[in-house]
Amino acid sequence: MTGRILVVDDQPLNVKLLEAKLTSEYYDVLTASDGPSAIEIATTERPDLILLDVMMPGMDGFEVCRRLRAEPSTMHIPIVMVTALSETEDRVVGLSSGADDFLTKPVEDLALLARVRSLLRFKVTFDELRLRLKAGAGSTDVDDILPDDTSPQRGRILLLEDFDSRARMINEALSESNEVTVERDDAEALRLADVSDFDVVIISLTLEDVDGLRVCSQLRSRPATRLVPILALVEEGDLEQLAKALDLGVTDYVMTPLDRNELIARVRTQVRRKHYQDRLRMNLEESVSAASMDELTRLHNRRYLVSHLAREFERAVENRKSLSLIILDVDHFKKVNDTHGHAVGDEVLAELARRMIECTRSSDLSARLGGEEFVVVMPDTTLAVAETVAERLRLGVSEASFAIPKSDLLIDVTISLGVAVNKGADDTPEDLLARADRALYRAKSEGRNRVACASEELLSSEA
Repeated sequence: MTGRILVVDDQPLNVKLLEAKLTSEYYDVLTASDGPSAIEIATTERPDLILLDVMMPGMDGFEVCRRLRAEPSTMHIPIVMVTALSETEDRVVGLSSGADDFLTKPVEDLALLARVRSLLRFKVTFDELRLRLKAGAGSTDVDDILPDDTSPQRGRILLLEDFDSRARMINEALSESNEVTVERDDAEALRLADVSDFDVVIISLTLEDVDGLRVCSQLRSRPATRLVPILALVEEGDLEQLAKALDLGVTDYVMTPLDRNELIARVRTQVRRKHYQDRLRMNLEESVSAASMDELTRLHNRRYLVSHLAREFERAVENRKSLSLIILDVDHFKKVNDTHGHAVGDEVLAELARRMIECTRSSDLSARLGGEEFVVVMPDTTLAVAETVAERLRLGVSEASFAIPKSDLLIDVTISLGVAVNKGADDTPEDLLARADRALYRAKSEGRNRVACASEELLSSEA
């Protein structure tokens, strides 16, 4: 995986050394020698990863990291602090300022390149999520969806550890700010991860009877857990196992013996990131839903109807099942608008949509085709059954007046309906719509407030 990496260090020799290592792995390398230059390059060039020295004159790496994290345009860039500082307190300060990792000089090539690959994979996934959201967000600025730093970042943590004293220590350290579930059995841990929405899964790689790396791999291969952050507990100095863990998709790690404050800081970072990703995905789902829904009636719109009908049609042909369609139109709707205004007309359409949902099955799709015209798609349904549903829908509209909210108006509404069913392998969704539309026209021409059926030879649902 390639990427653009910004190397920030005030020592030219250190810059050259890192640049040579990264270039040999086919990464595109940018360089900066001080904090202000790093911020400017990060803002304008948007690198995929930043390797940041801490001890620099003027503005140190901690301050650079805090400023980058405070800016929406750079807050999503992974940052690895590379420094001669080796004390745990320094790592905690670095993690608290927003760094994703803290590597001590001289940096082992294996650890460095494994961490680079891991963070670049995360960046690609994260950028794809933001890009999809931006494409569907319309006027919404994706950079306005920021992490929530004001509310407590309480998380749900799953710990897989069979070393009892360490499990107790981790539980005690994290329970104050999180809900922690401790599990010794790998099968049960995987089951819990599948059915529960954990924010972080912590896995010991020193389990006695279980390969912790295999558990990490299984979590990454399952649809329900492939995106959950994984924090691995790795024995100090075991760089080979650490590299394997990162390449398998582990998000972060803590070396043993554990430092309580570092553990808390790393878990807090992962929980915060998970909550932010959840917010992005929720906004994406809402934007996708908005793109497929009619704002007034909250039914699916024409765009969604076309794709849904095509899928159902293909399924019906493949399984030799009936697919019925109802098209309905509000009788004399123009008169409603002309007499009472478009706001009342909108209320009528919204109430009609509600009654459509009441009168149809959960397996049917109700959609607004446009204006006062609606469609119901009915999988595995014969024409006779669809006609019965259409009649029930007609009566559901005509037998009870429409009460208009915030007014004393009661409006009598009727609808005309056309029903058609698929004819087999040579039929098309467009043909089915056209037949239902002709049947609707006949219902309107014969006096309205009635159901008319297309009369072509039908495919039995028992075929």
